[in-house]
Amino acid sequence: MNWYVLYTKPKWEKKVAERLTQIGVECYCPLITQIKQWSDRKKKVEVPLFNSYVFVQLSEIDRNSVFNIPGVVRYLFWLGKPAVVRDEEINIIKSSLKATNVSDISVSSIQVGDRIKLDSGAFTNQDAIVQEVSKTHYILVLESLGCVLKIKYK
Repeated sequence: MNWYVLYTKPKWEKKVAERLTQIGVECYCPLITQIKQWSDRKKKVEVPLFNSYVFVQLSEIDRNSVFNIPGVVRYLFWLGKPAVVRDEEINIIKSSLKATNVSDISVSSIQVGDRIKLDSGAFTNQDAIVQEVSKTHYILVLESLGCVLKIKYK
């Protein structure tokens, strides 16, 4: 059986994981503890590591059974097929979250306006500003070289 990635409504990850467990579906919603501050207090809360994602382990035949759960939107797709996560990757996430020497974990994506440092290719160690992010490419501005770099991916 494969691990698939379910896309959920925002802030529904824990509810979806709980309901999937109730109907007997093997699922995993990695949670991290964060300190949230309100105007009158601070509180430790568990929040999902990946916003709007829950991992489910199902056979190909049973994949549609998850759509009976409120909050499930769709499967995450990669290259036109449902995204499959290897067991080793799930185990790495689990073991990383259990590690006692980790103090802060966050997951973010590249956004327009972000400043990044390129870590591979011909422009290694160059600072760049993200100008555009699309499904097929990134456009980066390399100010120090006075040029614009377009990176295509498949």
